[in-house]
Amino acid sequence: MRRSARQVGRALSPRGALALHSVDGALSFALRAALAMALPALPMALAGHADQAVYAMLGSFTTTFGRNLPYARRARVLALVAVAMTACVGCGSALAVWAHPGDTGSAVVVVAMAVVAGIAKLACDAARLSGLGAVLLLFSFAVAANGSPAPADILPQTALAASGAAVAWVLAVSGWFVHPDRPRRLAVAAALRELAELLEAIGEGKGGGLVRHRATAAVLEAYRTLGLMPPTAAELGGRGDTCVRLTDLSWSLLNGSTRRRPQDPTALARRLRDQARLLVSRRRREPRLLPELPLPPVGTLAGPVAVDDQERAPTGSTTRRDAELRASELVTGQLHGRPGRTSVLLVPALRMVLGTGLAGGAALVLGLGHSYWAAISAAAVLHSVNVRTATQRAIQRTLGTVAGLTLALVVLAARPDPVVLVLVIVLLEFLLEYVVARNYGLGVVFLTPLALLLTDLAAPSAAGALVEDRALSSVLGIVIALGCALVVVHDHAAVRAERALAACTEASGQAERALDGQAEPSVPVVQTRLAAAVVELREADDAAAGELWPAEIDPTELAAAEQRAYLLLERLVRPR
Repeated sequence: MRRSARQVGRALSPRGALALHSVDGALSFALRAALAMALPALPMALAGHADQAVYAMLGSFTTTFGRNLPYARRARVLALVAVAMTACVGCGSALAVWAHPGDTGSAVVVVAMAVVAGIAKLACDAARLSGLGAVLLLFSFAVAANGSPAPADILPQTALAASGAAVAWVLAVSGWFVHPDRPRRLAVAAALRELAELLEAIGEGKGGGLVRHRATAAVLEAYRTLGLMPPTAAELGGRGDTCVRLTDLSWSLLNGSTRRRPQDPTALARRLRDQARLLVSRRRREPRLLPELPLPPVGTLAGPVAVDDQERAPTGSTTRRDAELRASELVTGQLHGRPGRTSVLLVPALRMVLGTGLAGGAALVLGLGHSYWAAISAAAVLHSVNVRTATQRAIQRTLGTVAGLTLALVVLAARPDPVVLVLVIVLLEFLLEYVVARNYGLGVVFLTPLALLLTDLAAPSAAGALVEDRALSSVLGIVIALGCALVVVHDHAAVRAERALAACTEASGQAERALDGQAEPSVPVVQTRLAAAVVELREADDAAAGELWPAEIDPTELAAAEQRAYLLLERLVRPR
């Protein structure tokens, strides 16, 4: 009984709910998101069709996804997101015509919203799309499904959403012409900063556990963005591209610090941060290397071939590109594709379906206006990893909604004309995208009035009634979402942790055989697989710790497996 109470307390801990995170490139991303919303919406508002501009704005939410993906991959991902966003608006409009949500068809709309929420949650988790994700897809569907369009409005509204999504797509990939290596720089800068955190922790006599995990994950993410595998000891310094050399340096320092304390780690951490600032600066088109960094000399090996920018090699040939494609599969989580991954994704999706369905149905029974807001509030809480993060989202959403409703009431009380209202919405979109990556609660401060003003733009109503509906619906949705998070308990997160431990043990065994010279995959493949396995081990254990059904893993066994993996990585990188 005592263990159960302790597990519940740890799962429901709100620690970290108000933490702020540093995000590179937030300003340019927010400007792009605001511009994507303004370009299709402002001309329509000026032409007197502000109510129809809402659907173009919904399509422009496409730009929210794929924040730091390389441009080629971003173009593919956002194309799919644009289709999904357009389909949500089109299907929502068609459902509104068929079901008449203001009458007996409201229950059908609630069920449809729950289904869309579950599918969106499953798809976003499977594609590893962070951010608001499924909530925006649900919001687009809900706004369209709860309108009152005529049959002739379905195609125009769908076309408007498609136009907004197309503008967002163009803006999202247009940076390739100005700063084609911007995503690479951001990923490498993030790795340098996480490595600096690790070095400072080592200087304080620490340097294990979570801080090493974050550094390893960041360096792997940098290699994924570069489309490369980590180098062998012979390749260190032999890859001439600046971003690649810095990532290789990070890999060398990361693994070299496992057992050997660097000389003056604090000073080295400061230099790494200085280098990260140079990387993210837009003043230089070509990144500059600080001369005081301990970089190996440039060797004579061929430079890297970018995965997204080069043609595929002929079938059957063994080239660097083949290795890089394989690295991309390994680093992006091929380990997660093993048996059990699908079941891990299904439980959060099931929570989403249940929470949004119950919240929307309860709001309907209670006679709340705009009952779909309860479903969206529940979705925002349940768009999380586990029970613990759902609790954090509930706290963030509650505090953010209170501040956001106050802001919305001030704007609505002024009764701005439609063009001004569109400009205010664009400003709120800018502020939302600028702060939401730092803290979800801060994002809700701007998300709440943005949603309210979009609703008012589509169908104007009394400001007091609109704010009251939103407040009551938010409270209802948050309470029901937390209840669903506590009721839908399953052992799939625990199974994921157990599988991750087995995978890490297997990868460690493979690394030991490679070090002994036995026939195994090449060293880059072995160490990439091992690094991905040890990162997944920590993430899986953390996800299971945030659930009410804990993993039956001895913490000492997990710590030993993690330490063994890091020591093997150090041996693989060490020159022989």
